Amino acid sequence: MTSPREPQRPDPGVNAMTDRFRGTAEKILDRLLEDSPEWADELGDHRFSGRLTDYSEEALANRADVLADGLRALDDIDDTLLPAADRVDLEMLRTRISADRWRLTELRPHTWDPLRTLPGDALYALVGRDTLPKEERIAALAERCAAVPGFLRESRRLLESGPGMSRVHVETAIGRARGAVALLGADTDALIAADTGRRPGLEAGRDAARQALSEHVAWLGSRLDGAIRDPRLGERDYAAQLWYALDSVLSPEVLLTRAESDLIATEEEIAETAAQYEGRPRRQGQVREVLDRLAAEGACDAATIKPLCEEAFAHLLDRTADLGLVSVPDDPVRVIDMPEIRRGAAVAYCDPPGPLGPPGGEPTLIAVAPPPADWSAERQASFYREYNTSMLRNLMVHEGVPGHALQLAHAARHRGGTRVRAALWSGSLIEGWAVYTEELLAYAGWNGDGGRDDLALRMAQLKMRLRMILNAILDVRTHTGGIDEAAATRLLIERGHQEEGEAAGKWRRVQLTSAQLATYYVGYREVDGVAGDLAAARPEADQRAVHDEMLSHGSPPPRHLRTLLGLD
Repeated sequence: MTSPREPQRPDPGVNAMTDRFRGTAEKILDRLLEDSPEWADELGDHRFSGRLTDYSEEALANRADVLADGLRALDDIDDTLLPAADRVDLEMLRTRISADRWRLTELRPHTWDPLRTLPGDALYALVGRDTLPKEERIAALAERCAAVPGFLRESRRLLESGPGMSRVHVETAIGRARGAVALLGADTDALIAADTGRRPGLEAGRDAARQALSEHVAWLGSRLDGAIRDPRLGERDYAAQLWYALDSVLSPEVLLTRAESDLIATEEEIAETAAQYEGRPRRQGQVREVLDRLAAEGACDAATIKPLCEEAFAHLLDRTADLGLVSVPDDPVRVIDMPEIRRGAAVAYCDPPGPLGPPGGEPTLIAVAPPPADWSAERQASFYREYNTSMLRNLMVHEGVPGHALQLAHAARHRGGTRVRAALWSGSLIEGWAVYTEELLAYAGWNGDGGRDDLALRMAQLKMRLRMILNAILDVRTHTGGIDEAAATRLLIERGHQEEGEAAGKWRRVQLTSAQLATYYVGYREVDGVAGDLAAARPEADQRAVHDEMLSHGSPPPRHLRTLLGLD
């Protein structure tokens, strides 16, 4: 079976070793995609859209062998004979395989994290996004739905044989499984009605999948009282997870020291900006008072949060182009309400079209989550104070333009000797770029006239910078065992000026994830360093040219981007 979007090879036949590596990399990548149909869908490769990942003992053993074989094949490549771009692809692929092997054989989250073995995202890829021709989409969804009951039985077997689950993981899995049941309701009914062939497969498969998901929710609920496992990874596993997530030689101890130092410096910056906003000298409590005033003046609610995000995104398209910060691709972007099956970890995310799919099709989706319906009225009000107009503007910088949506649109245009950089994205590069652009816009100003909107955006950006730094601190201190919920909440509220609801959500998120929260801070420092060094090395280039060059190589880890830019 041929691979979608075969890579363009600007320098074919550089030498025999280059051709050998490229062939090996493509074979390894194809096998990884086949083993993870959900990931393949996310990337736009729909050859396996009717399947779900096989978690049987035999499949897990085979997967471990495949990963070991892949590492041996890469070890046989003499990287000294490869061009720099191919050396980067080789190292990125090696790191990915090593990470997958470590997680599969040592960390083994599929035996204790029920979120790892839920089919919700796999179903959403076919129900919530129109990525395939209608007939193919219906056929694939029918097959995938039919596979759900067996998939969930395998999930329960793994979880019952594992070391136990944590309450926060089980509670979140229950919510997402219920979201998957809802997804297979009215939205799937519309697909069934559109099935002009009136094939019985989709309707029967949908009903079986809904029943299986409901049974799984009941099973998870029956395990809640016994879900006493500590969600923290511990020092050893966290250090390994951090290395694989960042692809950077940075120990948890060094990360913590740097972040705590930057926290103090940022507290000074936001204090100075608050004084400037008020037009008065600095005083105790001033930052909190200014942030509270911005929250009150820019309050939103369930009816206005999405329109405010859409309005902010439209403004940012023009503002980014006018400032000449970076080229703005003319790719479609939509702001949507976050689907229920994806709620519970973050307030917003950017979901671009799969880079391995055909270009020029699906829009990028920026999803924003309202607060959970079961939150009290007071806690919901706290959420909307946190995400006031100024914060939503900064959020759209991060998720939209010139942040994620723009960077990923540039990345999708990269063509290399292999598909490796199209498939393997660095969280540090992606999050680091988005945080870096928050600062660019904040310094330039929302309108650029030095007025209240400009200062309000700067306050929001500095508050988000505090949050970014605290994310890293909280990530390290949580998973190495040095902080509890009460201390974490105090840290986020007192030094991050966060609302109670935001602090509660962050405590949940840090328990559900590990190392991901550190990518914002580490990525920002590394991306900012690359931008400064590239500007110094290209004194004739303007800001747009520098940023365009940075974004022309896909989404590699920042240390590899330095190599590709000739900065090493």
